[in-house]
Amino acid sequence: MSKENAPREGKIRQQNRKVILEAAEQSFVLNGFKGTSMQAIADAAKLPKANVLYYFRSKKDLYTAVLEEIITRWDEILDDMSEGDDPAVVLGMYIKAKVDLAIQFPDASKIFALEIIQGAPNLQDHLRNNLRQWVKDKTKIIQTWIDQGKMSPVDPEHLIFMIWSTTQHYADFDTQILTVTNKQEYDAEDVARIKTFLCQVILGGCGLSYP
Repeated sequence: MSKENAPREGKIRQQNRKVILEAAEQSFVLNGFKGTSMQAIADAAKLPKANVLYYFRSKKDLYTAVLEEIITRWDEILDDMSEGDDPAVVLGMYIKAKVDLAIQFPDASKIFALEIIQGAPNLQDHLRNNLRQWVKDKTKIIQTWIDQGKMSPVDPEHLIFMIWSTTQHYADFDTQILTVTNKQEYDAEDVARIKTFLCQVILGGCGLSYP
């Protein structure tokens, strides 16, 4: 392969992988892991099955990659969180970013929820190691903010759990919410209202003002 063709080939591989992961998200959320086949994912991605197998050797590998993609999207929001930050700004940003991800990628949230409901058979190592340490690191920073008098003395772990549950609710239970509110989908005004409400309630409960 010439040097001129390398960037183009790299872009094609990246695009194909993205298309396959998106098709897999849709297939897994509709049919579950057992009810989804690699052929069905290939059909949804409009690619030959051989192409899908080139990127992912098995359905289990593809499912794991989908879960990893979801987790990365969520966790990287707070990568730069530090003890010197303003908690109202950081927590407000986190809540709003999680709402955006819930609205933009509802299938991802539903797949993760189904995995957890089933006992997290494919995520046990991640939960015990990566996520446990992630929560430990973030709660330590929140506790420092509390000790510095920047916010009220709330339980840092349950604050994180509350943000997870309230934001992901708008993806996991979108059918219920949209039916009750007589809508086909969330519009920009809905998203703005959700963000404002959650920020006001959660930050207010922490003794913080919505920035």
